[in-house]
Amino acid sequence: MQAHVEGDRVRLGERGRERFYDARGYGHPVNGGLHLSRVEAAHLLYRGDLDTVDGMGFRAFLENADGLASRFLVYKDLRDRGFYLTPAREGWVDSPAGVDFIVYPRGDGPWDDAVAYRVRVVAEQEPIAASALGDVVLAVVDEESELTYLETVRPEVSGTAPTSTDHEAEAVLLEDRVLVWEPPAALHDEGFYGQPMGENCDALQLSLVEAAYLADCDALLMPAGREAILTRGREAEGERFDRRLAVYASLRARGVVPKTGFKFGADFRTYAAVSSVDDVGHSERLVRVLSPDHTFQPRELSLDVRLAHGVRKEMAFALTEGRVADLGTGPDVDWLVARRLTP
Repeated sequence: MQAHVEGDRVRLGERGRERFYDARGYGHPVNGGLHLSRVEAAHLLYRGDLDTVDGMGFRAFLENADGLASRFLVYKDLRDRGFYLTPAREGWVDSPAGVDFIVYPRGDGPWDDAVAYRVRVVAEQEPIAASALGDVVLAVVDEESELTYLETVRPEVSGTAPTSTDHEAEAVLLEDRVLVWEPPAALHDEGFYGQPMGENCDALQLSLVEAAYLADCDALLMPAGREAILTRGREAEGERFDRRLAVYASLRARGVVPKTGFKFGADFRTYAAVSSVDDVGHSERLVRVLSPDHTFQPRELSLDVRLAHGVRKEMAFALTEGRVADLGTGPDVDWLVARRLTP
């Protein structure tokens, strides 16, 4: 069977529609015939189901279509895995901007309503804006043509941990932390704030982020005041401190306990269900704090996801401008989760 190029698509007649769309989900039916995208035509040439497209075999067709190689590799891989999929073209399927393929659940096709994945194809070296992620699967084609699938979602973040800020504790600002000499037991035991100094001293050590949040909640009495904590944090980290503080406050407002994620190369590790320090359990997520206009490199995403998976956690990114004028209400934070996917 032969086909012909018409603009940015490939045209087949009625027999092509019956053979490729009705039976196997290729293309988009139109006026008694079938339109194929170039990637679909390349796949049919590769399989030998099409003889030529305007006289071109698979080799010539692939070489003469700019930007087709990576999308072909992903299309072929998903077809090999048993999926029907449709190129995300205007008039063919409804899809958000920046999506290359709509993938249907196994057993379904373009004539069904269900969608398994919305896939975007990116090269290993191709940057991608954080704002473009969420409800999309990145199909990353590395420099050796291996494929890695990364699922990105916009999750609901919530927990059941108490805030335990109904107290006033005297505290003092030291170089890079705040010390509470006689802390209320609930501050650490129920709220999971800070780190006790040790058996021979009842003092509780708070990070600057924890202390700034508690000061905003009027849970600390400090001669230096909340502004002194903010100043010290900004001197050490610049605007990154404001972003981390905003995310910390947002998590606490949602009933989630954040603790330092330094050992894992992250800003925080989180606990969604803390009733006491004796029943903390395993942290569920690692959180990295970023600005809303952050641009990822695919290898950066892959590294974070691999690291989190290796310690039995999920990788989350908190996107915020970092305004900390009123922490008690929970500042605006957009959440993004990324995880490895095997389609």
